[in-house]
Amino acid sequence: MPDKPRLRIGLIGSGFMGRAHVFGFSTADRAFDLPYRLELSKLADVDLETARQAAEDFGFSEATGDWRELLHDPDIDVIDITAPNALHKEMALAAIAAGKHVYCEKPLAPMAADAREMAEAAEAAGVRTQVGFNYLCNPMLSLAREMIAAGELGEIRSYRGVHAEDYMADSMDPFTFRHDPAGGGALGDIGSHALATAECLLGPIERVMGDCVTHIPTRPDGGNGSRRIEVDDIGRAFLRFDSGASGSIEANWLATGRKMQHDFEVYGSKGAILYTGERFNELHFYETASRTGRHGFRRIEAAPEHPPYGQFCVAPGHQIGFNDLKAIEVAGFVRAIAGHIPEPFGFRKGLRIQTLVETIQQSAIAGKWLDVPR
Repeated sequence: MPDKPRLRIGLIGSGFMGRAHVFGFSTADRAFDLPYRLELSKLADVDLETARQAAEDFGFSEATGDWRELLHDPDIDVIDITAPNALHKEMALAAIAAGKHVYCEKPLAPMAADAREMAEAAEAAGVRTQVGFNYLCNPMLSLAREMIAAGELGEIRSYRGVHAEDYMADSMDPFTFRHDPAGGGALGDIGSHALATAECLLGPIERVMGDCVTHIPTRPDGGNGSRRIEVDDIGRAFLRFDSGASGSIEANWLATGRKMQHDFEVYGSKGAILYTGERFNELHFYETASRTGRHGFRRIEAAPEHPPYGQFCVAPGHQIGFNDLKAIEVAGFVRAIAGHIPEPFGFRKGLRIQTLVETIQQSAIAGKWLDVPR
């Protein structure tokens, strides 16, 4: 058989998410039968020395201290953006103008208006896009969605979602890009995951009532001074879904002791499901039809019959991890580039999440329910 065509990747950024994306590309290339052979071509970072070291560590062929070089390289097919949030718009629009497919870590942009401009530019250019919401790629989330759609829970009545971590719990930790008033805050940073999961499971959210709280009013500025914090440490919202279900989400980066509480609970007339991101190879299911004396939540363990778990492990209970979810995300994006499937989570969906975040923030300021723009 002839060799597969190559899909050459240009990566911008080499921090934690840059490394996670590289794991995703490398694993997807081996775990899945993809329409392309993936090639780590060129890496760009803040300066040439940093880029060269990262390129050597990650297995890229070339390095550059100027991300614009990736755009002018005819051998690069995909621009992968893992740079700070405020740079996403400029980089993505430039990549789209150069005719490149774009993979951008979330959030797509600090503001919904920027995200809309990016989505419309990509659609006009006919390039494929992907936003990094890899928690949606978990086979257990797919199973939950399948069970809900099949009516196994009956009429869905209520939903609770939370994404809580403690990486901002220390008041002496310095001001970061996540505290920037434009697009910053816990709601935008991790609440976006809770919102994406809620809509993935139950469909569109039509109305929101938000509450955003800042508990740490100032943080060290990295020098001898401090900076005022204008974004939320905790963001919450009541939700009304198009389906008639109601619910809530919470985003909390001050949750002492929590490292990855990306949880949801779905309650229906015939049953319920519970899930926690701290044990994300499990789903707990309750059925009202159980025999008297046998009621209770039972654990469903991830296994090969929950695709694509079997691409990573042939036995149940052995578990997949965060970087495997990145590989699943990459595989979907590559298939979309080939035209085999629609974009799994393109820029248009990234815009949707940013719109939800901003509507909740506006609701919190206004102190009333607001309709979510379509």
